Amino acid sequence: MERTNHTAAFPEHRRLRCDHSLLLRHTIVAFSWLVFAVSSALGQQKPTDFQVKAAYLYNFGRFVEWPTKVTAAQGEPFTVCVLGQDPFGPTLDATLAGERIGGRSVVARRISSPQESEHCQILFLSPTEGSHVSKIIEVVDKKAVLTVSDMPQFAERGGMIQFVLDGNRVRFEVNLTATQHAGLTLSSELLKVATTVRRDPLPGD
Repeated sequence: MERTNHTAAFPEHRRLRCDHSLLLRHTIVAFSWLVFAVSSALGQQKPTDFQVKAAYLYNFGRFVEWPTKVTAAQGEPFTVCVLGQDPFGPTLDATLAGERIGGRSVVARRISSPQESEHCQILFLSPTEGSHVSKIIEVVDKKAVLTVSDMPQFAERGGMIQFVLDGNRVRFEVNLTATQHAGLTLSSELLKVATTVRRDPLPGD
């Protein structure tokens, strides 16, 4: 297993460290503007963790290179699905309202089984599904579905992106092996914002 911690990258090169910090700031700004807009619309000064996570879900879709079978489906919405008990409530719908990815409108959908994920581009697994993670990942395997969760050890168990807390900030780590296995290409900007990029063998490999 190879682990890269980007917060400790390039300690000996001040110029590269500055370049990385600048890129990090620009990317986080791009990720954060939607959080601010949604929280302002709801009359809140400080966004909740789930407002931040909802904005991340939308932006993950913008920073992933999708296979042709996904990008070719121009007549269908870009769908962010939630499997299990929904922790977002109306926040996810408010965040996605009016947004587009690749010319497609972005919508939220709640599903009750992984078999319903056929038309999902992003699948958020609720912590209530913790005992079924391996089976869920097996069902969506190679379907070009980006799996995301905030349950512990999700990335280690074959999930693609896991939300983590860095101090009091919501951040995320990436299982690059899992995304590549599904035919998804994450942009370098997204990987540089991740706290950790994992290259673990997938379960069963």
